[in-house]
Amino acid sequence: MRSEIHRSDLDGFRAAIVQRMGLQFDDAKLGLLGEVLQRRLDRLGHSSEAYLQSLEQDSSSADEIALLAQSLTVGETYFFRNIEQFRALAEVVLPARIRRRPGTGMLRVLSAGCASGEEAYSIAIAARVALADPRWQLEIVAVDINPAGLEKAARARYSSWALRDTPPEIQSRWFRASGREWILDDAVRCAVKFEQRNLAADDPGLWQPAAYDVIFCRNVLMYFAPEQMRAVVHRIARSLAPGGFLFLGHAETLRGVSDAFHLRHSHGTFYYEQKEDMAPAGHSSGDSAAAEAPAAALSFSPRASVATSATWFDTIRQASERVAALVPAATNVPSLGSPTSAAPSRATLDASGRGGLERVRQAQEAQRPWDVTPALDFLRHERFAEALAHIRIAPPARERDPDVLLLEATLLAHSGQLAAAEDACLRLLLIDELNAGAHYLLALCREHSGHRQRAREHDRIAAYLDPSFAMPRLHLGLLARRDGDRAAARSELAQALNLLRREDASRLLLFAGGFSREALMALCESSLKESGVPA
Repeated sequence: MRSEIHRSDLDGFRAAIVQRMGLQFDDAKLGLLGEVLQRRLDRLGHSSEAYLQSLEQDSSSADEIALLAQSLTVGETYFFRNIEQFRALAEVVLPARIRRRPGTGMLRVLSAGCASGEEAYSIAIAARVALADPRWQLEIVAVDINPAGLEKAARARYSSWALRDTPPEIQSRWFRASGREWILDDAVRCAVKFEQRNLAADDPGLWQPAAYDVIFCRNVLMYFAPEQMRAVVHRIARSLAPGGFLFLGHAETLRGVSDAFHLRHSHGTFYYEQKEDMAPAGHSSGDSAAAEAPAAALSFSPRASVATSATWFDTIRQASERVAALVPAATNVPSLGSPTSAAPSRATLDASGRGGLERVRQAQEAQRPWDVTPALDFLRHERFAEALAHIRIAPPARERDPDVLLLEATLLAHSGQLAAAEDACLRLLLIDELNAGAHYLLALCREHSGHRQRAREHDRIAAYLDPSFAMPRLHLGLLARRDGDRAAARSELAQALNLLRREDASRLLLFAGGFSREALMALCESSLKESGVPA
């Protein structure tokens, strides 16, 4: 007799899948879960209650979990997917690991969630370039929970579709045609050891301390529930050798998940290096690039109601002056072009409005513990000096608070104190290296100092760390437009426009420099129309 499935059964099944496999399914996938559960109940002849109880017993359900994986995991992949990562592996990562192990020896790579083997074999092919010295060997361990995928990987026979991003010279060197299939060279096939493993399990055989030089775990964590994701990343960090490297999928980041890694960027891709101390590399305040001459001014749509300028900071300054002109003088609103934009001494702050500073002090005395809200209110009205004064009377315990540091950096940037803003960003990145807002503000600072390439780098980092963040996309679009790169400008501005439609209002308050959502969208739309693209 067929067991009837109720919503409580589906919820229990979903919870068991999270617990045993780490996979998270939202309500939109309940139909799929119901179909899978019904098939298993029909096949086994169990009731829902008995079946769910069996899933909770680790020792008795390993085979059942493997069968469920065939229905619940995504196995489609291809050789050299995101090929930039394999170039970074061959030209940066493996040479760096060799330098850490002078002499001769063995490097170990883990392909976690290897599906049908394309990733692991791509690693083996790419590594042959980096390890041309025969004294060095590479051991590749590839693991997956799905036995069907591992069986296909062991056969090492693939369709043309699986080789669609494989460079022709690699395909001709390492594959031979056999009917409609391509057979991988034995030298590559034998370089990889495949094992059935469950990444959600704390498997001591898989996660040995300092066991791997490099771990690929791409397009896996995005399917995990947050708690299981953090647990897997913790195991990865533990099992990497000191200074080892981690590659994630193109849309995956460690932002908000782990602070055990430095973010690295080369070959047009991002990856991570395990931290050996808390001082992030690559965040020096100086730039070696020569300053570029200001580009021609941009033309804005009249609907945007903002002036043109050579840099985004200049545009923000003009917006601030426009707002200040509309506010009664008694409110002591400083404009970004006023003397209060200089580096603030106590006398400068007092000159900008002793009464305002006293009001801040009184408010601080009236509020215990210290509250950042008044600074946000001052920011909302572009009263930057008073907002900064409130930040600077924060108790010592808040001086290393990432949110407070980000607000301080933003206020300094809007006040035109760019060197101080950059310093605040660098202090913040010492605490939270994956802070997208800090990287965006650094991009503005670098553009203003004439280092446009460094500005683009920080914008790209910010956009990678938080794909929903509109402002770095907008800034990249404006930079590309000033450089005459119309294709890049159209791409970035179109993305910025889509993101602005749903951008969080509090983030616009913090980063938009006084512009409204509508004004920023109008800027994107007018720029796209001038490029011949309907917004």
